[in-house]
Amino acid sequence: MQGPTHTRGMVQPAEGETRKSRKARTVPYQARYNGFLAKLISAREEAGFTQRDVAERLGMFHSWISKTESGDRRLDVMELILLADLYGKAPEYFLEVK
Repeated sequence: MQGPTHTRGMVQPAEGETRKSRKARTVPYQARYNGFLAKLISAREEAGFTQRDVAERLGMFHSWISKTESGDRRLDVMELILLADLYGKAPEYFLEVK
C-alpha cells in the first residue's frame, strides 16, 4: 500500500534546515515578504505598542500578532487595514517593499 499522495510533490528539508530557511529557499517572493514583515514590526514599535498591546486593542490573541510578525501566519488584507489604522499608517505604506 502506498503512502498519502499529498506529500509526494513536497520539497523535503535539507539536513539542518529550519522551516523558515526552507521557506526562503522554496518561495520566490520570500525576501519581499520579509521586508513587509520588517515594516510591520517597525510601524508597531514606532507607534509605541508591544505585541500584547496590539492584541488587546484588536481583541486578538497575542499569538496572532506574534505569528504574523514572525511569518508563521499570513496576514489577511482586512487585518492589514486594521493594523495600519492602529499604527497611523496608510495600508499602502506596508506594500511599498523593494
